[in-house]
Amino acid sequence: MSTSTSRQCGIGAPLFSLVSGRSWGIGEFADLPPFAEWCAAAGQRYVQVLPLNEISPGETSPYSSMTAMALDPIYIHVPAVPDVLALGGETGLPADDAAALDAVRAAARVRYADVRGLKLRVLRRGYLRFVRDELGTRSARAVAFESYVRREGWWLDGYALFRAIHAAHDERAWWDWPSALAYSDPAALKDAGAALAEEQRFRAWLQWIAEEQWQAARQAADVRVFGDLPFMISGDSPDVWTRREQFRLDATVGVPPDAFSETGQDWGLPPWRWDVMRGTGFQWMRARARRTAALFDGVRIDHLVGLYRIYVRPIDTTLEKVFSPADEPTQSQLGATLLNVYLGSGLEVVAEDLGTVPDFVRWSMARLGVPGFKVMRWERAWDTDGRPFVDPSAYPEVAVALSGTHDTESLAQWWRDLTDADRTAFLALPSMAAVRRADGAAPTPFVPDVRDAVIRALVGGASRYVMLPLQDVFGWDARINTPATVNDQNWTWKSPVAVDRWRDDADWVARAEWLAAQCRASGR
Repeated sequence: MSTSTSRQCGIGAPLFSLVSGRSWGIGEFADLPPFAEWCAAAGQRYVQVLPLNEISPGETSPYSSMTAMALDPIYIHVPAVPDVLALGGETGLPADDAAALDAVRAAARVRYADVRGLKLRVLRRGYLRFVRDELGTRSARAVAFESYVRREGWWLDGYALFRAIHAAHDERAWWDWPSALAYSDPAALKDAGAALAEEQRFRAWLQWIAEEQWQAARQAADVRVFGDLPFMISGDSPDVWTRREQFRLDATVGVPPDAFSETGQDWGLPPWRWDVMRGTGFQWMRARARRTAALFDGVRIDHLVGLYRIYVRPIDTTLEKVFSPADEPTQSQLGATLLNVYLGSGLEVVAEDLGTVPDFVRWSMARLGVPGFKVMRWERAWDTDGRPFVDPSAYPEVAVALSGTHDTESLAQWWRDLTDADRTAFLALPSMAAVRRADGAAPTPFVPDVRDAVIRALVGGASRYVMLPLQDVFGWDARINTPATVNDQNWTWKSPVAVDRWRDDADWVARAEWLAAQCRASGR
């Protein structure tokens, strides 16, 4: 399966934002079903979440992946873990942990370090109970855990060893470990494996709990669930540590200057050596696709152009920034090969092709039938006088139409920041006729009529997929991320209404009914 041929609409939201009354300071796996239930009532066919991969210690961005394979234990709903329940659940928490739980729940934004620390303390106690009362008695749960470890060993074994060594060295990067461990001396790895066997099993147990909860939540969801494939992963990862020859550690990847940054962006991530990976049959890429297909119904491929060519910044040199591979024929062949890896995995595939993307990449996408992104605010006839906006009715059928992304300001903020001329130009679109004033001027405030007209235009447009950021459905100012910045606002937004209250809140119910009506009217 590659892409659906039916018209459909979905809502995008980070899982961390979907906090419920029972959550421990962050949206969790168990919060997916109530979110999906509301989306289904709103006529949505799918939901899109940001990456759920485990992120590096101290990071908050879901795109700062420490691994391409493991789920982040921060999303585990701790009170539902049988071993925590057996210890008394929330009522059995020590006073300091109970106080920490109250604090993260009351916080206006996600406090990653506090949430992660609290959950790991409680989960570690639950794990010790599991070892004593489940493994020790060869219970059914013990058998299930051991079966999971055997089944997922193809990625789990290396991850658990890396994670155990990483924790034992105060979460320092692998290149700061003792040299024998950093460079995988067999004797050193054997000794570390023996000394850290219990920690490895704990890390595997966390992954078992996480996957059990995620798969149960996905099964309970009333809609299809799309994941998000980060373009690259951290250099400090089990993937790179075990495949050093397949990555460059003397350079980083980023993007040239674009709409988000006048100077471009340096993501600090290691470029992959496409020629070396090709010699392996792109084994790592195939492993990523296999793992992603086991977790999601569909996937958004982040920074699609990176499958074709990578913008490389050599470290500590005066060399110019270069693309790898260097020539377009090789880039075109490479990207098509890698896209086919994901298309052949059983996943429904869409791809983020925003920013500086050469024509041959879009031609390749068209040949493969992969929908790219059409963000309404950026779709303009740039080479025509006045740069008129393009109406969604004229978008390609094989595309994803959006009001914004997790990297843009909200629709409401965008509207307020527009010049009067651009507001007037935007309202000149045929689909905006209902909100044009008689004198042709555009309303300056972001009124509900403008919000609804944009959504109606996208849903009624020509593109097969529509994806609406949750905050734009309601016209909120909330922003998920501001690219090229690091602050405590990025990646920390929480829904203003607990997700388990959406189906009972009058405003949310009314909004779902309105959106469902738009989807029915447009055949979605």
